[in-house]
Amino acid sequence: SLIICDRENRRVVRWSRRSGTTQGEILIDNIYCWGLAMDEQRNLYVSDTRKDEVRRYQFGEKNGTLVVGGNGKGAKEGIVVAGGQGQGNALTQLSYPQGLFVDTLGTLYVTDALNHRVMRWTRGEKKQGTVIVGGNGFGAGPNQFYYPVGLSFDRHGNLYVVDSNNHRVQRFSIE
Repeated sequence: SLIICDRENRRVVRWSRRSGTTQGEILIDNIYCWGLAMDEQRNLYVSDTRKDEVRRYQFGEKNGTLVVGGNGKGAKEGIVVAGGQGQGNALTQLSYPQGLFVDTLGTLYVTDALNHRVMRWTRGEKKQGTVIVGGNGFGAGPNQFYYPVGLSFDRHGNLYVVDSNNHRVQRFSIE
């Protein structure tokens, strides 16, 4: 299957190779999706740029579980495992989250575009994330970003970050 963020139509869509049709299946609607990732248990993690949050969805689920950001201070919806303090630049907040990645240990990585940083939440960490790269204001320095939008890891554990407004991709060796 191919799963995409159809941001302009505010939905997440899946196309099955087996169905033999060009019609996609809407998995999630009414979402300003920017990035998505899937873990080994086939949970889908989706960033919503309008709500400044990341939610985890099991297949067939429509609301998902809040895992980072969103819903303002003291959120009661879902199980908050990271974030949950609304938009901002504290270690418990995100501002326009875009790209995300979940590793095999369940660690969640998020590009926090308007804070010009990449954040990490380890499984079980409920209070705050860690800035692993960036977070030094916007700029073109080797330790800065200007609107990071995507990230990925290679098989050696190197982190690659798409630094949109600097028109570059940076590689980092992280612990």
